[in-house]
Amino acid sequence: MVIYNVVISLTFLVIFSPSGVHCVELTQTDSMVLSPGQVLTLSCKISGYSVTDSSYCTHFIRQPAGKALEWVGGMCGSGNSYYSDKLKSRFQVNRESSSNTVTLQGQNMQTEDTAVYYCARESQ
Repeated sequence: MVIYNVVISLTFLVIFSPSGVHCVELTQTDSMVLSPGQVLTLSCKISGYSVTDSSYCTHFIRQPAGKALEWVGGMCGSGNSYYSDKLKSRFQVNRESSSNTVTLQGQNMQTEDTAVYYCARESQ
């Protein structure tokens, strides 16, 4: 059995504007280890904006060791979701407005999915 790490990190963003300092915090699930074939569930708890605010999208990006960043997918406040053509058959992004959380779920995870996974906000 091959075991690999799926590592996640915390993204923290402070926005300065004429009306003052706004703090946006995206807090992710702790690091985890999965076996091939298992399901990955990563949550991104958001404060500072609403997951239903159509001004923003929340995305998941990953970076395998020694490689470039790769966009996985994301969901906008409008409810529309978008995915990398390469990964859309195995990954799904959902949101839960009551907890202001966006979740990435990956099916049938494989060793090539080993990476640091990030969530990030995009302004529309």
